[in-house]
Amino acid sequence: MVTGKGERWGGVGLTSLEGRWRLLADIISTVEFNATGELLATGDKGGRVVVFQREQESKNQPQRRGEYNVYSTFQSHEPEFDYLKSLEIEEKINKIRWLPQHNAAYFLLSTNDKTVKLWKISERDKRPEGYNLKDEDGRIRDPATITTLRVPVLRPMDLMVEATARRVYSNAHTYHINSISVNSDYETFMSTDDLRINLWNLEITNKSFNIVDIKPANMEELTEVITAAEFHPNQCNTFVYSSSKGSIRLCDMRASALCDNHSKFFEEPEDPSNRSFFSEIISSISDVKFSHNGRYLMTRDYLTVKVWDLNMESKPLETYQVHDYLRSKLCSLYENDCIFDKFECVWNGSDSVIMTGSYNNFFRMFDRNTKRDVTLEASRENSKPRAILKPRKVCLGGKRRKDEISVDSLDFSKKILHTAWHPSENIIAVAATNNLYIFQDKVN
Repeated sequence: MVTGKGERWGGVGLTSLEGRWRLLADIISTVEFNATGELLATGDKGGRVVVFQREQESKNQPQRRGEYNVYSTFQSHEPEFDYLKSLEIEEKINKIRWLPQHNAAYFLLSTNDKTVKLWKISERDKRPEGYNLKDEDGRIRDPATITTLRVPVLRPMDLMVEATARRVYSNAHTYHINSISVNSDYETFMSTDDLRINLWNLEITNKSFNIVDIKPANMEELTEVITAAEFHPNQCNTFVYSSSKGSIRLCDMRASALCDNHSKFFEEPEDPSNRSFFSEIISSISDVKFSHNGRYLMTRDYLTVKVWDLNMESKPLETYQVHDYLRSKLCSLYENDCIFDKFECVWNGSDSVIMTGSYNNFFRMFDRNTKRDVTLEASRENSKPRAILKPRKVCLGGKRRKDEISVDSLDFSKKILHTAWHPSENIIAVAATNNLYIFQDKVN
C-alpha cells in the first residue's frame, strides 16, 4: 500500500517498505503518526480517514517489521451546505491530531473547514449470545412464551475494528479551519481559522472560548490572516500562531483570557534589495511546528524552512533553502497559482533532521548537525519495494549531467505538501497526491 525507495545520507538510509496505497483517486490532504508510531492516519479530499497499523515483529519474517497495513477506514466528514451564506462546505479533511492512548481504544481529532470531530477507534472480537427478550435474529420475543431464563454469554468472533464519532465540535468558526492542536494537559485543544483561534474542552461540544481574534472592525483594513497555530509540547499555557505576513506570535494564556497581545514576536527583517512583487506572497508562513523538546520553532514559507530559538526573536537560528532554483520562476508559479501552495514541515524524533516537500514529487531533508541536505523522490517510476532511493539534483541551465533534472522539466502538478515522521524511528510517510509512500531507515 505504500512504496518508494530509500537513500543513505548523513547516517539516515531509506528503503521502501511496501506497495503503494491508492486512495480511490482522492488526494491525500493530511498525514499523522500517533504518539507511539504504531498507527498512521491519513485524511483525504473525500472526507475519509484511513488508519494504518504497523506489522508486529514475527520470528519467521523479521523483515516485515515496519510494514503498515490498513487497520480502519471510515467516513469522517460529509459535504454540507450553509443555507444562510449559500456556501458549500467541503468534506476534505484539513488536519488530523491523535490523542494519547489511555486504554485499549484510540482517539483522534479530525477537522474539515467548519467542524471538528473526536473519533474513537476500538476493536471487538466477541459478541453476546443468549438473550432472553429477543431471538438470535434480533426479533423481540413474546414475554408469554419465555419459560426459562438464560445467562447471556460472549462468543469469539472475527476481529472487527469500529470507528465511532464521540464528540462533534461545530458552529464556532465563521472562516475556514486551517489547523487544530491538542494541548499538553490533554483536556483541551484549539481550532484555528483565518482570523480567530478557539479553545475547546474535549468534553464540552456546545461552548468554546475565543483566545485570539485579529478581525478588524472594518474588513477593508484587513492586512494579514492566521495561517497555522500549535500548542507548546509541554507548557499548557503557551502556543504560537503564524501569519500571512511571515511573522510568528508566541502567546501566554496566563496573561489574559484574550491573547491579543503576544508575549514574543518572531520576524526576520526583509532585505530591501530583494524586494519584489512576490515578496509578501512567498513570505507567508504555511506551517509552524515546535521541536519535541520545546526549545525551537520551525516555520515553512514558500522557498525556505527556518528554525527559531524561542529565546531569540530578532532573526532565525537556521535558514534552509528548499527550492531556491524556483526564484526565477515566480511569475509563472503565480500565474498557475502554485505560489499559493501550502507546504508542511516536520522534525525527526530527535529534532536533528528536518523534512519538507517540494515539486516534481521531490522532498527535502536537512541534517542540522552535519549541515548536509538531500533531495529524494517519491514516485511510481522508482517505487520497487526495498530498493534504495537515489538523491536527485536540479540544475538551473546550461549543461545537464546524466542524473540531474532541469528546472524547466519539473512537473508542478506533482507536489509533496504533507509529510510525517515516526516519533522515535527513521520511518517517514510522504503523501504524493493520491499515493502514500512510506520509507524506512536502510535495513542491512
